[in-house]
This record gives sequence, C-alpha cells and structure tokens, in this order.
Amino acid sequence: MKILALEHDLSSQSIEHAAELKEEARCVWQLYQSGIIREVYFRGDRAEAVLMLECKDPGEARRILDTLPLVRSGLIDFEIIPLAPYPGFGRLFSQ
Repeated sequence: MKILALEHDLSSQSIEHAAELKEEARCVWQLYQSGIIREVYFRGDRAEAVLMLECKDPGEARRILDTLPLVRSGLIDFEIIPLAPYPGFGRLFSQ
C-alpha cells in the first residue's frame, strides 16, 4: 500500500543539532535503501518533509516513522495518508 506521510513540526525550536540531523538522514537513507521509503522531498513552501512509503497498512507506516530520531525526540510528527489507485480511467473505456 502506498502511504503519503507529511511532516509537521511539533516544537517552535529550530532543529539545528547536526548530530540529530545526520542520524535522521542516516535512518531515512536506510529506509530508502530497504524499499520502504520510495520517495522523499521537502515542501517548496516550508522546510517539512514529504515521504512516499510502501507499507502493509497505515499502522506499519506509523510504527516505522516512530523510529526516526526527530520523531522519537518529539520535534516532528507525520500525518499518515493511505492512498488508493485512481479509478476514474475506467470511465474512458466503458461502453
């Protein structure tokens, strides 16, 4: 199942600790290499991540995202949005 995960900052303090950011990047890289995170972006209008994950269900996505260092430290969280295939193209082929 494809899952869209939108980061939300939970703290008004800026995340500037290089060690935390490096560890976050390392964890995201490992999830990317394992095929769980399929795409990763930053929003164009603010410095918040947008992740596309491939997971069994939203619960699995939550468990995985909860392992990220910035989530564990309470600085960020993710809105998890399950995605379904678009069914509208079938209308093009109906008689």
